[in-house]
Amino acid sequence: MIQMKRKGLIVVVSGFSGTGKGTLMKALVAKYGNYALSVSATTRSPRPGEENGREYFFISDTEFEKMIAEDGLIEHAGYCKHYYGTPKKYVEEQIEQGKDVILEIEIQGALQIKEKFPEALLLFVMPPSVAELEKRLKGRGTETDEVIHERMLRAKAESEGIEKYDYIVINDQLDECVEQMNSIIDAAHYTPFRNRLFIEDIRGQLKQLS
Repeated sequence: MIQMKRKGLIVVVSGFSGTGKGTLMKALVAKYGNYALSVSATTRSPRPGEENGREYFFISDTEFEKMIAEDGLIEHAGYCKHYYGTPKKYVEEQIEQGKDVILEIEIQGALQIKEKFPEALLLFVMPPSVAELEKRLKGRGTETDEVIHERMLRAKAESEGIEKYDYIVINDQLDECVEQMNSIIDAAHYTPFRNRLFIEDIRGQLKQLS
């Protein structure tokens, strides 16, 4: 008999640059103990305060392309002239341990994940308004006006793919958003689609009734 076992999920979090995805995910992991935050690899340079192996694995184009060739990534994508990708080994280890693995990935990579792992949960983080999004980008103080304009144009393009996600989350008040995300992920564990083996086991037992 198959018992209903809570398996780890891959939870993909995407959103426009400046929506606070990183802050949101760190708060989620800090508040609840059932999550593991995946660290992506990227070829972009570290921002002030970022550390290799904490926010990202900062590697060269050559190193990244080697990982692609050796099938060491579960997804990868180009964004603003840089590579981003998710190392495979860590994700698989955490899922086996029953942890929900949170991945911050752009739309292109998120759809790759959904294709390879249909049970993955896709969340898109949105700002309360476009004006607030631009304000947050400028408030970083780490990017030029040209880069900010580029990110706003990128957001315009990304907005066309939001319907492909399972849920949207509006990051206005951080604490409320964290609770909402946790509730969504918790509920996703109990969808019939993600519990097919358990359902089939119950059906099999019912068929034995006369």
